[in-house]
Amino acid sequence: MADKHITIVGAGIVGLATAVKLLEKNPNLKLTIIEKEKDVAAHQTGHNSGVIHSGIYYKPGSLKAVNCRRGYKMLLDFCDEHGIKYDICGKVIVATDEHEKDYLNVLYERGIQNGIDGIKIISEEELKEIEPHVSGIAGIHIPETGIIDYKQVADKFRETIEKHNAEFFFGENVSNIKLNSTGVEVITDKTTHTSDYLITCAGLQSDRIAKMTHPDLDLRIIPFRGEYYKIKEEKRYLVKNLIYPVPDPAFPFLGVHFTRMIDGEREAGPNAVFSFKREGYTKFSFNVKDTCESFTWPGFLKVAAKYWKTGLGEFYRSYSKSAFVKALRRLIPEITSDDLEPGGAGIRAQACDKTGGLLDDFAIVENERVTHVCNAPSPAATAALSIGEHIAVSVLKKI
Repeated sequence: MADKHITIVGAGIVGLATAVKLLEKNPNLKLTIIEKEKDVAAHQTGHNSGVIHSGIYYKPGSLKAVNCRRGYKMLLDFCDEHGIKYDICGKVIVATDEHEKDYLNVLYERGIQNGIDGIKIISEEELKEIEPHVSGIAGIHIPETGIIDYKQVADKFRETIEKHNAEFFFGENVSNIKLNSTGVEVITDKTTHTSDYLITCAGLQSDRIAKMTHPDLDLRIIPFRGEYYKIKEEKRYLVKNLIYPVPDPAFPFLGVHFTRMIDGEREAGPNAVFSFKREGYTKFSFNVKDTCESFTWPGFLKVAAKYWKTGLGEFYRSYSKSAFVKALRRLIPEITSDDLEPGGAGIRAQACDKTGGLLDDFAIVENERVTHVCNAPSPAATAALSIGEHIAVSVLKKI
């Protein structure tokens, strides 16, 4: 196997983690990594809120649950080995009215089944002890949640990979993929890369890349922009660590929340606004191809028809700071519009099937020559090394 050659498309955290695990298992592999941007972690990895997730939200036995729990420990071990700063600070999920208590209990049971240590249903008084400025009638405390800078992790992954027989090709767009009986050709706008096997971890472009070898792929990436505000320095005391609402179980989003960042800043958000551009980080970003592909996908039209009121509400919060603040004040009544200043934004690559289902789990499509990671939203950053190991074990059995 020493002379075998694998190509990876995508240098986000999942693609990089997969490369790390392949080389860990076979340091003699020849590895090519193709990335259309100029650096690693240019999109989802570099724009997320930096939370190390515990795995409490995910259905027991799902790929998200299994890989989040395994990846959590693998991530911390990697950070300890390489001196990357993180903080397991814990978080609270807060119920603000009686009807949220039922789903709070569902989450607690999931946490127990997923093997999370130390989680506890807490009273209003106990909630105040942990987060003094929060308003809630009950909550869950999850000690096994933390904060980190995932760009630093991605940079260390790159450094680790470059010590082996691996090459990065930045600034190359994949235009076609050809499979044959002996290998794979990845054709870019600059050259053609030939190898024995291909792994694609293309994030916001994952469906387009996958369709090059699986034209009947039954999902499409629908981009949702998540916008953040920063809490001004003099009001950071309002948030000690991580404060989340009870999420709506109908959606794969966690709702606007408060996050302490590893650099000490505090963020508030994100919302979940349909984006008219897959890699558009501003309110006015627009791309004709991206928009047409979303609006002509039967599944998205079904989602839009069913949840149009929710969608309009998200757009309203995007353009109305007061509406955004109103949502935040359900958790921290003291927060005001004057306490917030514009922050960053990220784009979530959310897979949607033809029936209108928003995929709530990781999705991987594979055959004898290629593996496509087609849906890897949160908690993929936490789970990256576990996902990478799963892919590495599977691929190395085939080549």
